Order: sequence, then structure tokens, then C-alpha cells
Amino acid sequence: MWLFVFYDLPTSTKPERKTASRFRNYLLKDGYMMIQYSVYARICNGQDRVEKHLRRLDGILPSDGSVRVLKITDKQYERMKILVGTHKNNEKTKTEQLVLF
Repeated sequence: MWLFVFYDLPTSTKPERKTASRFRNYLLKDGYMMIQYSVYARICNGQDRVEKHLRRLDGILPSDGSVRVLKITDKQYERMKILVGTHKNNEKTKTEQLVLF
């Protein structure tokens, strides 16, 4: 399961840029990878993890701007078409599943 975060935060003033940078750095620290500018995604193993990360996001949301979240399945992610450009080197294309015997 994938969790996408889309955001558009104001950056006109120095405090606004600092808030936007803090939000972006939080996403990176929490395991999100940058898909495009202001579009970040992470893999979540199950609905419980999705809920956990949504609660975390609620705790650090900036007061201004727009932040949206989209949850999609692995199959839906695999069907994503890149119209221009390529996958980035750090972009994971499949979820890795641990197999125990």
C-alpha cells in the first residue's frame, strides 16, 4: 500500500519558507521519497501503518497552504504511467515482502 502526500505551501516570507522546509524534511525523515516537487510517497505495510502515518502527519501539518493525502494499492502504483521522464534512482518500484520459512 502506498501513501502519497501532495502539498502546496506558501513560501513568500522567510518564516513560511522555514515552515515548508520543516514539513519537507519531516517527510524525508519519516521515510517518504520525493516523486516530484511537493509530491512524496511511502510504502505502508497495511492499513494500520497508513493510519499511523496519517496521525503523524496530523501532528506536523502547517497552518497555511494545502496538504492532500492519497492511499493507493501496490497494483495501482504499478500501473502508474510516466508520461515524461523516468523513475529516479532512489524510487522504489515494488514493495519488498519478507518471506519467513
